[in-house]
Amino acid sequence: MSNQSARIDDAIVERFRRDGVAHLDGAFTEWVEVLRAGVERNMRSPGPYTKEYEPEGSKGYFFGDYCNWARIPEYRDFVLHSPAAAMAARLMESRTARFFHEHVLVKEPETESRTPWHHDLPYYCIDGTRTVSFWTALDPVPRPVCLELVVGSHRWGKSFLPKKFAGIDYEREGEALDTMPDMDARRGEFEIASFDMAPGDAIAFHFLTVHGAPGNASKSARRRAFAHRWVGDDVRFKLRGGEVSPPFPEAHRRLRDGDLLEGPEFPLVWAGGG
Repeated sequence: MSNQSARIDDAIVERFRRDGVAHLDGAFTEWVEVLRAGVERNMRSPGPYTKEYEPEGSKGYFFGDYCNWARIPEYRDFVLHSPAAAMAARLMESRTARFFHEHVLVKEPETESRTPWHHDLPYYCIDGTRTVSFWTALDPVPRPVCLELVVGSHRWGKSFLPKKFAGIDYEREGEALDTMPDMDARRGEFEIASFDMAPGDAIAFHFLTVHGAPGNASKSARRRAFAHRWVGDDVRFKLRGGEVSPPFPEAHRRLRDGDLLEGPEFPLVWAGGG
């Protein structure tokens, strides 16, 4: 087990199990410059799934992209050689950790667009309980512009209809999906976690943890975040009744419902026995 994964003690594992959220101070500090270089490369050379969320005419700029790890050398280095996989296995209480995908989210100064409340699993072509996403700060992120997460929401037993960040519902057939509550109107009903973060800090959260994020009102500070998502022993490929994000077209041609999530898109990075 790596030195970083050893820092995830039993108390942190229990917090993640109970709350679906854990703040990890300095988890990836030594990888910040590598990931910053990767993000700049990614923004100069966007991938096929790039999204620019900020409305035309806005002062700010909200850039998002995912599934570029195989072509961005800095991302590939991080996925295969950082302690992330071992840390994921520890948090998921899984013997293995398989990489699912990365998602870059850059909110430049004066970006008004917020990330709407959602949880991730219904967007994905997978199902299972052993999951973790690390939202990793590459800039200082004060609490007012940080990701917000609803503590314990991964245990609600709910699966909410996915919504595009532009506000449009996904079309889905054959799934019993709930409507996301108006979280902003009901904020007082929930425990919402958010943090002051230094570069290299990470928030680990379950794929069913409800979360969202404000815009970046700063006139000068960037908010670059590198999210990397991992799955464990019980996760399987799932055919959903409509669009998924990321689309993973090759996996959809190759895998059947219930198959182990295998293939070049999903490398098995950690098999250390938990």
